[in-house]
Amino acid sequence: MGASHRFLNRFVAAFLLGWISAQGALAADEARLDELFSRLQAAEPADARRIAKEIEHEFTKSGSPAMDLLLRRGREALEAGETRAAIEHLTALTDHAPGFAEGWHMRAVAFARQEMFGPALADLKRALSLRPRHFAAIFSLGSIMQELNRPEMARRAFTRALAIHPHYEPVTKALDTLGSQDGGKTL
Repeated sequence: MGASHRFLNRFVAAFLLGWISAQGALAADEARLDELFSRLQAAEPADARRIAKEIEHEFTKSGSPAMDLLLRRGREALEAGETRAAIEHLTALTDHAPGFAEGWHMRAVAFARQEMFGPALADLKRALSLRPRHFAAIFSLGSIMQELNRPEMARRAFTRALAIHPHYEPVTKALDTLGSQDGGKTL
């Protein structure tokens, strides 16, 4: 066996070990999220806020410092009102890490701020296919439906977010707003 085959065998072995380790880390992350979501369901409002922050923190972990940097830059641009720059950073993120739900969610937020609702909805669909319990993405979906004057669809999204995070204040406020818009009747 030549030197190139020995190198290739070592490379494949190292790749497989790294991949197996990453799969173990992903399983551990999912187990941690499952535990946090269970605690969130039973928590009192003050504890729920803390647990939700832990979940949101877990959602921001891409597994790559470079992708985390793109997410941070996208968020900073959004906070600074630089929506186009945010979309550029977040597009680079979704291009390089298509399996990272938070990248899709944040780009959807940026698109929605530009009133580009079609791309925003497509990104939310992708984010929620990757992380179905992403209550902030579900809230974003409800907010867009509300903006598009689709109150029943907004209500369904908000109700789904509350089923995951029973004390999510932005959702309860949005539902109150929807209730006042339809004369307070429950649909």
